Amino acid sequence: MSACVPAPADSARTKHVHPPHSPPPGPRRFRIAGADVSASIAVFLIALPLSLGIALATGAPLQAGLVAAAVGGIVAGRIGGCPLQVSGPAAGLTVVTADLIQQYGWRTTCAITVLAGLAQLGLGCLRVARSALAVSPAIVHGMLAGIGVTIAVAQLHIVLGGTPQSAVPENLAALPAQLANLHPADVAVSALTLTLLFLWPRLPGRVGRVLGKLPAALIAVAAATALAALTGLRLPKVDLPSWSSHALAALPDGPVLGMVAAVLTTTLVCSVQSLLGAVAVDKLVAARPGLTGRVRRSDLDRELLGQGAANIVSGSLGGLPIAGVAVRSSANVAAGAVSRNSTMLHGGYVVIAALLLVPALELIPLASLAALVMSVGLKMVSLNHIRTVTRHREVLVYAVTTGGVVFFGVLEGVALGIAVAVGVALHRLTRTRITHEETEGGHHIHVRGQLTFLAVPRLSRVLHQVPHGADAVVELDGSFMDHAAYETLQDWQKTHTAQGGSVDITGRRPGIRISEPVEVDDCRCRPWTAWRNHQCERPPTATAPPDAGSQDTTGVADLTGGTGGAGGRGGTTTSSPTDLARGISAFQRNTAPHVRGELARLAREGQQPSQLFLTCADSRVVTSMITSSGPGDLFVVRNVGNFVPPPGEESGDDSVAAAIEYAVDVLKVRSITVCGHSGCGAMQALLGTEPGGAQTPLKRWLRHGLPSLARTPGDGDGAGGPRLAGRAAADTAERLCLANVVQQLEHLRAHESVSRALAAGGADGGLELHGMYFHVGEAQAYLLAEEAGEDGEAVFRRVLETDLTA
Repeated sequence: MSACVPAPADSARTKHVHPPHSPPPGPRRFRIAGADVSASIAVFLIALPLSLGIALATGAPLQAGLVAAAVGGIVAGRIGGCPLQVSGPAAGLTVVTADLIQQYGWRTTCAITVLAGLAQLGLGCLRVARSALAVSPAIVHGMLAGIGVTIAVAQLHIVLGGTPQSAVPENLAALPAQLANLHPADVAVSALTLTLLFLWPRLPGRVGRVLGKLPAALIAVAAATALAALTGLRLPKVDLPSWSSHALAALPDGPVLGMVAAVLTTTLVCSVQSLLGAVAVDKLVAARPGLTGRVRRSDLDRELLGQGAANIVSGSLGGLPIAGVAVRSSANVAAGAVSRNSTMLHGGYVVIAALLLVPALELIPLASLAALVMSVGLKMVSLNHIRTVTRHREVLVYAVTTGGVVFFGVLEGVALGIAVAVGVALHRLTRTRITHEETEGGHHIHVRGQLTFLAVPRLSRVLHQVPHGADAVVELDGSFMDHAAYETLQDWQKTHTAQGGSVDITGRRPGIRISEPVEVDDCRCRPWTAWRNHQCERPPTATAPPDAGSQDTTGVADLTGGTGGAGGRGGTTTSSPTDLARGISAFQRNTAPHVRGELARLAREGQQPSQLFLTCADSRVVTSMITSSGPGDLFVVRNVGNFVPPPGEESGDDSVAAAIEYAVDVLKVRSITVCGHSGCGAMQALLGTEPGGAQTPLKRWLRHGLPSLARTPGDGDGAGGPRLAGRAAADTAERLCLANVVQQLEHLRAHESVSRALAAGGADGGLELHGMYFHVGEAQAYLLAEEAGEDGEAVFRRVLETDLTA
């Protein structure tokens, strides 16, 4: 018998060697997760009535809504770059589509949809999707609010049993006559629909939690249909003609400029709504820890390509324009979807329903669908968005955009909003207030706003009011200064100083570089030195005693406000009780006048931090400096090793757990960051820990790092474990630091308050968890990426000056 001889190990052609008599590997079977199946059913139950309602609101054939829902699920779901976003006929497109149908007819509107899809393909190939997000949020929210108002006013007429007019002013003018001529059957069905839409998600108790899993839209429409059927109400119902008579797209027919404007409007609304929806879905996915490693972040350019392809197919088949839909996408994520299979399955269900459930669909009253769409339009006017634009002083942009969309149209309203936004930006740029006040200590000049060449004449006039030889303080309360203003300020400073006066240029916001550093007496302090225990080194004078340098060779102040403190590396003194008093004195003299107003406001309003920052007690990690934050921004918890002990009576720690509970449940922070750092003494101690010995408080505390030590590969273990993007970890201690951050995030999710906040995250975003690693020697921060590396391990990526965050 002859033995089997294996192929040479260095054979370049041999990829896999199978054991003798082993069957060849079969084809990969297509598998669908059970979570995707259940999520697709939930989305289908929401999409079916909404698609019919939106088609009704636009005046298109009702089948067009079903075609768009099916194509959006199958085509956009398969090609798009956001796996969990559900596309279909969107309420935001209702006004645009209705206007197109009225002007050009249904078949030409289908052709416009195809052309808009081609335009989206072109934009996706040019990779300009990110540029669409540069539009001011006030304009986007105003556009959606205007569309929502238009939808609600038009559908109100159908709810009352009438017929809507073509524009909002006409609908408002006809409303009194419609109220005087109510149709009781339509009003009763609409009232039942609206009542169930409002009350169904708010059912109390255990029964409410079980029933609340059923979509409110489906329950409301089904109940209204049952009421109409059982009571024999005579009112208009859904009428689905035979598919053999379904109208398809035709060649565009109309004025060229009008057609171009129509295509641009459809492309703009479809693209912006889809891209914003994809960004919102990313936030929802990030709020679900189980999805972070399985679902990648959206590829916005690919999403634009998918939306374009879907619009081409939908328009060709006689369907409505397609965009990403927030309601269905939120339901998809909340229902547990894990891949794009959920979206595609829901599209398949719509096809089956359109072919087999026509008799059941024709029982639905039109008034019920109108009430459903009207509620969607009212929700598009978001109070949260209004509060946001008010806080950012963009109410005018929001109001003008909303009014423009309501009274003139979507494209006109957006154009008006952009014009007003540019005007507001220019007004803020040129609005500069310059005041001059003479005090006992000298002259104080306060500049509020941005310093541009337009403010140079006023600035020069005020500066020359300061007498020669006087002490002057110029306080700049702004974040921008152009070259003309900088030259004016620097020329006056040099002249005034040469004439015996003194000039101190300060800014109200710590850390903002106001101008180029001024060298005085060989002191080269920088603006950031105020955050550091720094003492300016000055050369000893000729009259100084011989041993003066060994006692104290430092000054007490500099132009930027940095003064002596205890043990700063930039100084030459040693720590002593007088250093503390010196530092406090310097704060009262140089810093307190600039922060007193802000601290007084915080004292009145209480603390409202945006995030909990949990880091090591190492003195080199200055949280305010590396995050560019100020008083009231961070709720900071520090301990040796930045540990988050897991909850439990034996292993837990009430101090850290209490801080987490207080930050999440009382302060309502929106994010929690666990920050490790290089050269951590706790990590070094963990690596050198030996079993046995006296159990000191430090050793007992370090037991919380043992899980991190267990997941850290050693020097000889090769790759594995969390890593830094772009370079290998320096040693085992750095690998342990990275693994410790990931491990403490897992401990953090086990705390009840954190897990509850993560589970409650909605469309507006909930609690977010972040991992961070700060390399002290490099002064470089690394953030834990949302997507894992090729080997499935966590990756920390550098945060650069050019990085943009959402």
